Amino acid sequence: QVQLVESGGGLVQAGGSLRLSCAASGLTFSTYGLGWFRQAPGKEREFVAAIAWGGRNTYYAEFMMGRFTISKDNAKNTVYLQMNSLKPEDTAIYYCAARRYGLGDSRVDKYDTWGQGTQVTVSS
Repeated sequence: QVQLVESGGGLVQAGGSLRLSCAASGLTFSTYGLGWFRQAPGKEREFVAAIAWGGRNTYYAEFMMGRFTISKDNAKNTVYLQMNSLKPEDTAIYYCAARRYGLGDSRVDKYDTWGQGTQVTVSS
């Protein structure tokens, strides 16, 4: 079955960096658009970044302000989220999501496959 598994989360000081990975299986990865979302305690899940299935077009939430970069490696069936200049307000569970022939959607309801999430904690 289709499965997404995130990794790379952890505890980092403000100003530091992390790279999240999301390994996919059970799907033809090259035909899927991927998204990263996050959810902090007591808040709704929100869009972070997305990449279209062709890999050329990327989209980011405005609050990223150039700090995060999404990329996709079809050979490894993996999507990455490079996060730099992390802030305490970036603390959340980060989820990856997939949608066949996705074009870089920012809405949660556009994705039909989700990973279990990975915790990112940024200390001040």
